[in-house]
Amino acid sequence: MIMKNLILLIETATTACSVALAEDGLIISKKELNERNIHASHITLFIDEVMHLAGKTYTDLDAVAISQGPGSYTGLRIGVSTAKGLCFALDIPLLAVSTLQAMAVGVLKNISIQDEQTLLCPMIDARRMEVYTSLFDKNVVEIENTQAKILDETSFDTYLANHTIVFFGDGAEKCKSLYGHRSNARFVDFENSAAHLSALAEQKLKAGKIEDVAYFEPYYLKDFMPTKPNAAH
Repeated sequence: MIMKNLILLIETATTACSVALAEDGLIISKKELNERNIHASHITLFIDEVMHLAGKTYTDLDAVAISQGPGSYTGLRIGVSTAKGLCFALDIPLLAVSTLQAMAVGVLKNISIQDEQTLLCPMIDARRMEVYTSLFDKNVVEIENTQAKILDETSFDTYLANHTIVFFGDGAEKCKSLYGHRSNARFVDFENSAAHLSALAEQKLKAGKIEDVAYFEPYYLKDFMPTKPNAAH
């Protein structure tokens, strides 16, 4: 009998609270809701539901994969603590997947890119005109390091001079007023999903690239800055 890898996928880096179950990289169940400040109250319920929907038990799991950031400090903390608890209790590996890279994988499921000069620019809303972002080529290879970028009219001039850039994610809306008039700036609708972690998590598990559960911390990118309850974070 051929054994298949069963990985629980958790995405809480943005407003999306998303959980999925992947068997050998294929999504077999999923539960998600894109709404601010629901991670703490919904995450364990969603995990129970995806396990039930797939007809699996927790002891069937081979690993838990977490979207590691950058993103919401609170969301990441909740997602990682939940994942760690499961890994400790079940004695299974923890896998960490770059949130921005997973977003790049996810957007390619909905758009087709043939031009080698086209770049992918996932953006996570930070605050004011700031975003967490990076640049990837069509093969999801990172060509600009992850950073907290304050946007202005010249932020992407170096790349827009010779490339088409696909902007997406909840931070991309800030770009429309700055680059919407540029013929090689493309904006697409996108929502984060735990399902986007699947292929990268499967690769990490097969390669043995697992995290130290005791010491792993999310990739916050910036120090925590308290905000008012109704402020974006």
